[in-house]
Amino acid sequence: MAFMGMRCGATARSATTGMAAVTLAFLLTACGGDTGGDEGGGKPPGKAGSASSAPVEQDPPKDEGGGPDTSRTLATLSGAGGFELVIHSAARDQGGFLTVTGTLKNPTSGTLDAPLEWNGEELQVKKTGPSFAGATLIDKTDKKRYYVLRDTEGFPLTTTGVTTVKAGESIVIFAQFPAPPATTTQVEFQLPKMSPATIEIS
Repeated sequence: MAFMGMRCGATARSATTGMAAVTLAFLLTACGGDTGGDEGGGKPPGKAGSASSAPVEQDPPKDEGGGPDTSRTLATLSGAGGFELVIHSAARDQGGFLTVTGTLKNPTSGTLDAPLEWNGEELQVKKTGPSFAGATLIDKTDKKRYYVLRDTEGFPLTTTGVTTVKAGESIVIFAQFPAPPATTTQVEFQLPKMSPATIEIS
């Protein structure tokens, strides 16, 4: 199993708490009443300013054993020409984050290309290159859509750099979102060109 790092601007995840209030407050205003379709087709507002430095690599969130927790399966998404995405966790973090962790699999006999739609449509995050910034969470109870968080320079807080996945290969990925209200226990995870799935929040 290959592990892909995350590129998230000049700010590592452990240092994002300080800027979380600003970023989170901005992004929560983007959560309108659109419950969207199967592909999470909403388009988040752009973030002012532009990136001034290259992203730095960072590992996915880890469990106490030192590696990403892949022991649980909350849901399995399929589509995009044969990809499977197994969601392992949707955990609330201190600071108001919700981190979704999963394993992207290619169970086919050939190499699969990651769809461009996974990158998202916002011009700012497109500068990051291949990513999972197009992922969204839908809170059907409160009728809100949540987008992948960005750091202060506009880089999405998610796994980046996945362009192709070889036959039989698996890649651990993650994405961070603003956390829904504490009363929300389920959300629908959407990734363009994949089937949506309802997941439990822990």
